[in-house]
Amino acid sequence: MSDPDRVFTILHGSDLHFGRPHAPAAAKDFLTLAHSVSPDLIALSGDFTQRAKNREYAAAAAYLKRLPQVPLVVTPGNHDVPLYRLWERASAPFRNYRRWIADELDSAHDLGGAVVVALNTTTPDRTIVNGNVADAQLERAAAAFARAGNGGLRALVVHHALVGAPGGDRIAALPRARHIVDRLAGMGVELVLFGHLHRAFISVGVPNGPGEADSPVLLVCSGTTASDRGRGREKGKNSCNLVRVTNDRIAVTRYLRSASADGFQPVARETFPRHDFAHPSPPGTASGA
Repeated sequence: MSDPDRVFTILHGSDLHFGRPHAPAAAKDFLTLAHSVSPDLIALSGDFTQRAKNREYAAAAAYLKRLPQVPLVVTPGNHDVPLYRLWERASAPFRNYRRWIADELDSAHDLGGAVVVALNTTTPDRTIVNGNVADAQLERAAAAFARAGNGGLRALVVHHALVGAPGGDRIAALPRARHIVDRLAGMGVELVLFGHLHRAFISVGVPNGPGEADSPVLLVCSGTTASDRGRGREKGKNSCNLVRVTNDRIAVTRYLRSASADGFQPVARETFPRHDFAHPSPPGTASGA
């Protein structure tokens, strides 16, 4: 990203929940927004379905084909594995996800102006609602980021939250969230996109206390983009984020849709300075080589 005027744009949505809670009108409005903002990348952070059924996945896959033809980064959510089909949950939990959405559960995308890694945080063998990030996944992410050149954005996409929603939330953050964010900062990651909590917010790192943060990593949550399961201040509403990255700043605009609104409308914009991370060298590369 050597051009100081260049803008790299990411449209971030989450929690489409195809199935009973899916909101077709909201999904249609998200399509309209996606085609109007000309993103360089679309990131969808999990929960494509409600019960991981083939018919729900088929509808989700057909919907994804209607998005702008730009790189699409996806990751599964806890609703994308079977809940009540216990044999399938134990033996082939991602079978339908891999058939309809993406074969890879962890993926890396080098887009020139950005390197984006997606990690599967669901753990169907251990938890129903929450998830986990294994050390082996962090090592693979570190290798992917280390292969990238300096200057471009390094971003992570996961489903589960790395920090709780402001004002408290009954849904816990990922185990070892502070450790994970510290590791990401060491990799030069500036941005994490996630969902799961069904309400949008931004946190600068994992707060140590009021007004304090332990790292400059931006943790950006999208609410539910296309279902009727919004929570808290977004109950009955839908949201998504538009992230614009330049050489010196990251701007995040939250879009909100309500029954009284005409589609998704920008309601808040926050701008953050970018940080000059000391990017590690690829494995096996001598420092300064």
